[in-house]
Parts: sequence; C-alpha cells; structure tokens
Amino acid sequence: MEKFVPNLKRQYQESVSAQLLKEFGYTSKMQIPALEKIVVSVGVGEAIVNKKLLDSAVKELEQITGQHVVKTKARKSIANFKLREGMEIGAMVTLRGDNMWYFLERLISIALPRVKDFRGVKPNAFDGRGNYSLGISEQIVFPEIDFDKIERVSGLNIAIVTTAKSDEEGYALLKHLGMPFAK
Repeated sequence: MEKFVPNLKRQYQESVSAQLLKEFGYTSKMQIPALEKIVVSVGVGEAIVNKKLLDSAVKELEQITGQHVVKTKARKSIANFKLREGMEIGAMVTLRGDNMWYFLERLISIALPRVKDFRGVKPNAFDGRGNYSLGISEQIVFPEIDFDKIERVSGLNIAIVTTAKSDEEGYALLKHLGMPFAK
C-alpha cells in the first residue's frame, strides 16, 4: 500500500525543487532550499487576569494545527504589566513533516484568501537567513474555528523556517509553492 503524500509536498518534489535547481544553478540536490518546520504561536496577554482566555486560545490553536499545543511562560517579570516570571501568557506549536505541509496548504489556499482586504503577504518579512514570518490578525480565517464558540478574536504568528541560505532563495521557494506575495 502506497503512503499518501500531501499535495504541496508532491508539488515540491516533482516541480518546485527542479525549478529551484535550475534557477539558482545548484551543483547538488542537497543545496535546494526546503521547508524545515512551521511554528505557530499566539500571545494572550490578558491571561494574567483571565486564565480562561489562554485555555480557549490553546483549544483553538489545536483545532487549527491538529497537533498538541505547548503553553509558553513569561521569561521575566514586568511590574507595569503585573507580570511575574513563569506565568503562562501564550501558546505555540511546532509543525514538521506531513502536518507542516497540510497546514501550509490550508494557509495558502484557504485561510489567506479569507483575510479581509487581502492584497498579498509582505515580501520583505524575511529574517536574512531565508526564514519567513507572518502575522494573521484574526484566527477566524481558518475554517476549523467556529465563529460562535470563540471567546475573543486573537491573532496568530506564523514562522516558516526553511533551509535556504538567503532571503532570495527563501522567497523563490515560497513563491514557487504558491505563497501570495504582494506586488
């Protein structure tokens, strides 16, 4: 029995890697940029006052990613925000393998087009090493979230980590995978 391969992963293996090999003139297939992992995180500053908000954010993040979520703790105390070191103030999940490919495909083809007044993602959000960071202001753009059951509308941070050596290589990889960059 043959194992099912996610559509975006198959597209990468069959055409994108060959295009990148030709475009950048690599001498080895191991030099071709690839996706390493995707980190999805949410910060819930109001969790200091209301712990229920953090629990609902964790539940929603689990629905979106289909994977167990880790609660993040504050690294240092900030008196002005009534924040103490070790308080739980956010949640994150790291996606690898097939889950990463499924999530990226849903992000590109379903969630981003549902963003209000969407004109493409910023092409200058690379970190200098080919990794891309993206912020989504509302978690309700994902179809897994039931609008009637959410506590509050919150944003997500999505970091796409690649093996690319430069921003140009990372941009080319994501562009060939179908990321809708703004002109």
